[in-house]
Order: sequence, then C-alpha cells, then structure tokens
Amino acid sequence: MITLQRRQLVGHDILLARHGNHICSMRVDRGNGRVVALLDDGTVDSAPNLISPGLRLPETFRSVVREDWKFFAALSAIGTGVGGLIMAVAWNFSATAISPETIQLMSTYASY
Repeated sequence: MITLQRRQLVGHDILLARHGNHICSMRVDRGNGRVVALLDDGTVDSAPNLISPGLRLPETFRSVVREDWKFFAALSAIGTGVGGLIMAVAWNFSATAISPETIQLMSTYASY
C-alpha cells in the first residue's frame, strides 16, 4: 500500500549538525541525491540525502507526479480532446436539429 507522506531529508540533518546557525540557505540537488548548503562565509557544503543508497523511501505526492508526469499530461490531453469532440458534436447537432423558425423564435424571446 502506498502511503503518501513527506520524506525526511537526511542531508538537512547532517548539514545542521555540521554547521548549525551558520547556514544561509539549503537546496536539494535531486539529480545527485544531495542537499547543498550555502554558509555564512560564502562556502558551500553538501551532504548525501540518503542513509543508504539501496534504501527505498515511501512515495510522496510530489515523487509520484514527478515520475508520472508524461502519463498525467497524456491523460489531460485525451480528456481535453474528448471534451472538444463532444462540444463539436453538440454544436453541430444543435445547428442541424433545430429548424430556422425555432431559432428565430428563441432569439425573439431572448431579446426581451
């Protein structure tokens, strides 16, 4: 069962233990699996973001979206296409199924 909970970033804890209040900012380098900190004196330090490289962390909402964005984009495109097709069919049906006299009658009542 997938539990969508926030991941604990181990790199933040390591950098806080090393430098304490001397950290100006931190960012996550997802490509390298590290947390990078900018220190007060202008130097940069980094720490690994995993306790063990083989450790499988629980899925989060962001990780699911990050991994499956192509699927969600395709699903959205298909939904938009189907919606557009339904609107086109309804527009065409309304133009062909209603007689001109009925359209004139509707437009007359709509102007009051």
